[in-house]
Amino acid sequence: MLSIDGNLPSRTTVPTLLEPKKTSAVGAGAETTALGETKPAEGVSVTFSGASLRAANAEKTANNDIEESGLDENVQKLLKMIRQLKQQIAEKMAEMSAVMADKRLSPEQALAKLSGVQSALGGLQAALTAAYASLNEAMKNLSAGDAVKTASLMAK
Repeated sequence: MLSIDGNLPSRTTVPTLLEPKKTSAVGAGAETTALGETKPAEGVSVTFSGASLRAANAEKTANNDIEESGLDENVQKLLKMIRQLKQQIAEKMAEMSAVMADKRLSPEQALAKLSGVQSALGGLQAALTAAYASLNEAMKNLSAGDAVKTASLMAK
């Protein structure tokens, strides 16, 4: 008979890492690590491009008025979602215009691309309608001042 034995997670032990002992040099005041111990390796370094930092900052400032409004967190999320959906709808409309203006496409190719863009646009518009309905429901529980503030932010 054949017996297979493996390292099961319950039997596996992982040694813990000990912190390097610091010893101070007499009179020098400098700290050094004990002999035989090494310093841990540094982590991964990530560098962001200027364009990505500007894009992240623009996105942060685009919704800054919503975040500083003092409205309920749920209402803020809905307002941000509505803005994002409006932006995506505008992009799909521009894409649709570009497909219609592209003379290199055959009529069949243009129709196929337009059909795809229109279906994506329909999904975005349905999501926007649902977000408006959710926001309308959430506004029922707001004070008059917060409702006015929400409506003005929604109009932007």
